[in-house]
Amino acid sequence: MKARYTALLLTAILVVYFVLLAQRAVLLIETGTATGIGLGIGVLLLPVVGAWIAVVNLWFGVRVERLARRLARDGLLPDTSELPRRPSGRIDRAAADAWFNERKAEVELAPEDWRNWYRLAYGYDIAGDRRRARETMRHALRLAEA
Repeated sequence: MKARYTALLLTAILVVYFVLLAQRAVLLIETGTATGIGLGIGVLLLPVVGAWIAVVNLWFGVRVERLARRLARDGLLPDTSELPRRPSGRIDRAAADAWFNERKAEVELAPEDWRNWYRLAYGYDIAGDRRRARETMRHALRLAEA
């Protein structure tokens, strides 16, 4: 829940920023000069691209949360509470790697099961590889939605 509220708060702040940015873009366009119009159009594109990125990421989060609820309902949500942690609270690297390898073996045994891919994505995440975690979670989403 904390992550959801943080995402919503940051999105609200981003919306305010986009509105202010769009106002500045309109002011630049209203100058009537070629430079002002060009800069205004460029500045106006920033909120559009930013909004698109925000929507795509929020939708990804909603879809992942749905999968997490399905796993929780089945009692299959990944549990790393027993893994040793560093003083910072992050999971010990060796323990994270070992946990990841177990999840990788599960995927190799049943590559068509989205649940295994979800847990593998979580394994990538705790091992610190966020890019692969997102790619793997996208694969889990495709499998679950098929």
